Amino acid sequence: MPVKMPMKQVLFDIVSCGKGNHPTADIMKIPQHPTEKYIREHSPLFQELIHTRRQFLTRTGMGFGAMSLAAVFGINPWAEGAPATAVAKLASPLAPKQPHFPVKAKHVIHIFASGGPTHVDTWDPKPELSKFDGKTIPGQDGVAYGSPFKFNKSGKSGIEVSEVFPKLAECIDDIAVIRSLWTDIPAHEVAQRFMHTGALQLPKPSLGSWAVYGLGTDNQNMPGFVTIGGRPEWRQSSFLPGMYQGVNVNYSRGMNLDDVILNIRNQFSPMERQRRQIDLAKKLNEMHAKQLQSDAQLEARIEAFEMAFKMQSEATEAFDINKEPDTIQEMYGKTDMGSKLLVARRLVERGVRFVQVEHGGWDMHGGLETSLPRTAGAIDTPAAALIKDLKQRGLLDETLIVWGGEFGRTVTKDRNGNDAAGRDHNGRAMCAWVAGGGVKGGQAYGATDEFGAKAVENKVHVHDLHATILALLGFDHEKLTYRYNGRDFRLTDNYGKVVKSLIA
Repeated sequence: MPVKMPMKQVLFDIVSCGKGNHPTADIMKIPQHPTEKYIREHSPLFQELIHTRRQFLTRTGMGFGAMSLAAVFGINPWAEGAPATAVAKLASPLAPKQPHFPVKAKHVIHIFASGGPTHVDTWDPKPELSKFDGKTIPGQDGVAYGSPFKFNKSGKSGIEVSEVFPKLAECIDDIAVIRSLWTDIPAHEVAQRFMHTGALQLPKPSLGSWAVYGLGTDNQNMPGFVTIGGRPEWRQSSFLPGMYQGVNVNYSRGMNLDDVILNIRNQFSPMERQRRQIDLAKKLNEMHAKQLQSDAQLEARIEAFEMAFKMQSEATEAFDINKEPDTIQEMYGKTDMGSKLLVARRLVERGVRFVQVEHGGWDMHGGLETSLPRTAGAIDTPAAALIKDLKQRGLLDETLIVWGGEFGRTVTKDRNGNDAAGRDHNGRAMCAWVAGGGVKGGQAYGATDEFGAKAVENKVHVHDLHATILALLGFDHEKLTYRYNGRDFRLTDNYGKVVKSLIA
């Protein structure tokens, strides 16, 4: 027969003993009772009986959302050994994840040519424009400005490349040139934001953040997304969790290694003490999240501390190019840009998922004939060396290289043109190139009109470029989404078509 207890005693036991470890149980010295074990095992703690409205909704309505995380992180609960690995995978949002479909590309090096390179002087030859040099062109304001540079057929593919890129011309069979790229608004800040985030106005996650969100990263002791120079919004994670934001490094050749990434070495506490401090902060945050609510900013901050602690052992070494043979340094060129691209290769080698290197100086409203060889020359040798170096190391197939700016230039002289003429902004026609990472090299895709004023054949919008990059990384750009404010967002918004001809 069941043992009867006064209701007052039962309620007192529930409140006081909980799971048997509640401090009130020791203070009140409650005597053992036959039903105490049952109550201890099946009764909630007193603090679990009281919830804020937010806690109640989180703990009840979010259960199914939590279950879906298994699919997001690529966990098959029925696979052999899944229970043992599931917790580890879910514990680290930066853990490597599988894309939607198998591909070769695992890393991206994005060389951003800020300022808007002139396409008709670099990758898009227009002999017809030269015939009209100094004359008016129907439908265009101003007078035609024929390119002062020669184009030479290069490689087995015979693609014409400007004389300002002699080294890259040697690699043209590994490169796919996109001659029909175009964008919406030819204004630097807006177009740069669009190229990096797929958005013209609203703050959206950057391309690198989407890549790390989708793939995670191979090296948990290094950031998944590193930028060498560039504006903060080019590496922003926006509404994606803060751990997917790019880590900027102000690197230059000859720089003191301790100054490359500031504040990751603690000069006052040994690593053992730092480890205890970070663990304490993490534990306090977990208590805060359990008792009140999770704080994304606080979690991101602690993740930043955790990453900085891990980077102390590996990050500085990755930037030490003096460990490279002198022949390799000479191949890249002992310049700032050469050193930056060599560092980019070293970061990719160490498992960093996405590396962006800014190379500016392409905004040539005047003095084009003298400025272009200088600016193009600064990237020609390093970029060609990067392709050759990755290829000889067997890393080119798994590393996608992207080069390009935010828009192109006009085919007429700049409105302020004079004897030292230049070109104005043009969003209707621009060029970019991609190499490695599953790209079908040795081709020039698309075309502009006879003068190079606008893209007309196989047009590639910025959204299409983003969709293609994600496809090369193994993603259906329509399915790589993140839910925010009740809507599923993606890099390509509601647009974008994959340029399948660029994929091998």
